[in-house]
Amino acid sequence: MTWIDRIHLFSAWDVGALCVLFLTWFLIGLVIENAPNSRPSTSQVMTRYRREWMQNMAARDNRIFDAQIMNGLRQGTSFFASASMIAIGGLFAMIGNADRFVGLANELTLSKDPQVVWEIKLFIVLFFVTNAFLKFVWSHRLFGYCAIVMASVPNDPDDPLTPGRAAQAGALNITAARSYNRGLRSVYFSICSLSWLVGPVALIGATVVTLAVLWRREFLSQSRELLING
Repeated sequence: MTWIDRIHLFSAWDVGALCVLFLTWFLIGLVIENAPNSRPSTSQVMTRYRREWMQNMAARDNRIFDAQIMNGLRQGTSFFASASMIAIGGLFAMIGNADRFVGLANELTLSKDPQVVWEIKLFIVLFFVTNAFLKFVWSHRLFGYCAIVMASVPNDPDDPLTPGRAAQAGALNITAARSYNRGLRSVYFSICSLSWLVGPVALIGATVVTLAVLWRREFLSQSRELLING
């Protein structure tokens, strides 16, 4: 069976729902990371706090508190990277034993789709989980780089190297957080893409719900208002 034959196994609704999924995933990330200054996202608001954190860190004699925060951030990325790796293994196991899964799936959805259809649907989930894993791993590494640069900031606030090193640490922290947030969005959309196993309408509905959740958390949440207005 060629790839053209495999594509013909899907309906126009399936193709449309898949396009809606990927377009929403791409556009919401673009909007969150490039929102206008008049209405910044929560992620953008946090970039200011991250820069201020490094500036204040440079003026502190005792930086144990900063090291503890950095350790917590790295533990968070490590946890999600490990969870993503477990999910990847589980998805490969499902794809490898798709014949058992197909029988159950066909009974639950009352359809008679061939095995390759279910495998492709699982590969979409695998794509998002793998992307999340890569983002979390890179975020973990960047937080490590940030910790090293933080350690290289001179203890003397009047040292000419201090402002530049603190700014470098802040930039690395922001970049690491950006990768972390991208990984989280991939987790959201991997869960969303599971609804395609039910059908294209379910996938469109889940995509809309996921978009609403992300939009609220980034632009309409109470935590955002507190971060902006105090």
